[in-house]
Amino acid sequence: MQPELLRYSCQINLPGFDETTQQKLQKAKVLIVGAGGLGCPSAQYLVAAGIGTLAIADDDTVSIGNLHRQILYTPSEVGKKKVLIATGKLQLQNPQINVVAIEQRITSDNAMDLLKDFDIILDGTDNFDTRYLLNDACVLLNKPLVYGAIYQYEGQVGVWNIANEDGTRTPNYRDVFPDVDGSQIPNCAEGGVLPTLAGIIGCMQANEVIKYITGIGELLAGKILMLDAQTLQSRIIKIGTISKINITQIAATFIVPTVSINELKNNFDLYELIDVRTTEERSKFNIGGKHIPLNTFGEDDILFETNKPVLFYCASGKRSAEAVKKIKEKKKDANVYSLEGGMKAWMEQQ
Repeated sequence: MQPELLRYSCQINLPGFDETTQQKLQKAKVLIVGAGGLGCPSAQYLVAAGIGTLAIADDDTVSIGNLHRQILYTPSEVGKKKVLIATGKLQLQNPQINVVAIEQRITSDNAMDLLKDFDIILDGTDNFDTRYLLNDACVLLNKPLVYGAIYQYEGQVGVWNIANEDGTRTPNYRDVFPDVDGSQIPNCAEGGVLPTLAGIIGCMQANEVIKYITGIGELLAGKILMLDAQTLQSRIIKIGTISKINITQIAATFIVPTVSINELKNNFDLYELIDVRTTEERSKFNIGGKHIPLNTFGEDDILFETNKPVLFYCASGKRSAEAVKKIKEKKKDANVYSLEGGMKAWMEQQ
């Protein structure tokens, strides 16, 4: 065995797995989008397995609330860029490979260019806008996409857009979820998530990447695996073998204007605050302002009966961002903003 392959001897000794198979991993280029709960464990195992080039794209910073499930980070790294911390540690874990930091948010303007040079993309994001964007870009580029999602005690894994022998492609995200109202579905920060579930699903995603590159096993293509972490029961839902969705272009990314916690604290009286959380959430803690739960939003001009900029806030910034989108759809020049990080970030900075 070649000396540089000794660290991979246990997997090379597997039935159906040899040095040639390992060399496929060494030649592969993988992009992970999101250095969070799913991105951390998937990246660690792909680096350990010997993926030749592993890139991670993320523009977020580490927060205290990340640490229970985003296991690459420590309390001393709060406030620092996730992707820089993660790639630095991963490169130390395996100096033989190339670990690349992409300190950018994936948008409609850069998605095609950022994704085009990779063999397979792993979706480690936690919002629907980016999931749809990655899906559509991968379809247009004929790239496979490994999907993962976690919420509370349930996780999902699937592989989208694999080439069939007849030139067609297996189903993609839009075949299963043609239209999802993300404002009605909380993310991990709002609804909670079992930390070990992030590790399980992230590892499953890494497993699908390895299977795709090496050609071993049976991919979760045209299927979704659903796992209940409370019972450890899983089931595989079969979707079909061919995509029925025709994607011709990427929808433009809407950039939500935000206000940081520090900016608000320094200019508190400048903004008209609107809390879009539930009554129960507001009763536990709030920073004032009007209360208009997101699910009651309508075409109410009361939002604009002020000369101040309107600042929406929620638990994590997700629902307040949806509030901004809804208002901007009706009134493009509305002076509305979302509080970045929401009440979670507010509490962390006390």
